[in-house]
Amino acid sequence: MSTGFQLRRPVHFLALGFGLGRVPWLPGTFGTLGALPILAALAAAPAALYLLATAVAIVAGVAICSRAAADAGVDDDPAIVWDEIAGFLVAALPLALGGQGVHPVVDTAVLFLLFRLLDGAKVGPIRWLDRNLHGGLGIMADDVAAGAVAAAAWWAAASLL
Repeated sequence: MSTGFQLRRPVHFLALGFGLGRVPWLPGTFGTLGALPILAALAAAPAALYLLATAVAIVAGVAICSRAAADAGVDDDPAIVWDEIAGFLVAALPLALGGQGVHPVVDTAVLFLLFRLLDGAKVGPIRWLDRNLHGGLGIMADDVAAGAVAAAAWWAAASLL
């Protein structure tokens, strides 16, 4: 893990998930936790605002992750976790769009676990994106895809309830 990041630099602060990416073990999981306050802040917002915030997190994330990776001199340093934050916001789209499962806390936990499992396992197209795209786009794309698959799986399971 690179130690060249400086949290006082705004792009590094964001790329490292408000510093959560510096946790020496499971930085991706801890980085994903950085999405929870954002999710909570947007919970009562209209769906359109949630969609806009998620789109901004993704688009800005390409630039944020690209700059931080260049600064670190590594294509995808494990400390860079903005992709996990944006990916989890994608995973939580069903909740923002009014999907109802068991309970909001349980649903959030299930989406968190699904997202982390899919992001870690990198199956199918998620793996292809991880291996074939580089720079900020490559850092972001596999996590956004993992979030989309987690959201789709949650919707499918919730429809059975």
